[in-house]
Amino acid sequence: MSHATADRPAVEFGHVEHVPVHFDDLDAMGILHNARYAVLLERALTPYWAERGVAFRGAKRSAPDTFHAVREFTITYRAPITGTGPVAVHFWLEHFGTSSARYAFEFRSLDGGTLHADGTRSIVRLDPATLRPTPWTETARAVAATLLRPAPLPA
Repeated sequence: MSHATADRPAVEFGHVEHVPVHFDDLDAMGILHNARYAVLLERALTPYWAERGVAFRGAKRSAPDTFHAVREFTITYRAPITGTGPVAVHFWLEHFGTSSARYAFEFRSLDGGTLHADGTRSIVRLDPATLRPTPWTETARAVAATLLRPAPLPA
């Protein structure tokens, strides 16, 4: 679910998407189940790319770059998300290679004051026929450029 840009906090790099936590995302203790973080990250990433022309629409792909697989997902839980409602997912790209990409992300309270979790997600673009790594398109490279974290300035 994408919200108006005015509702999103300003960030120096990357993007923040507000994603709803539903009752069925919670565990028996009323906190966000650990497995749901990966789903909520996907729900934050999808509208960003779709609004820029890289989307999966039914059985047809509007862009070949939507055929990719997660290679690695790491997460550190900092403070539980308790209850339902929106959470701010800040994500950016740390690396965008020939056929791979590595996101970094943070789950934060809407005011940004509480860090709930952070981590990384690495993906590899695949050729649908061979399931082997294949290069990103120029379209994906253009969108990815908007998410790359700037290199730190030399000291």
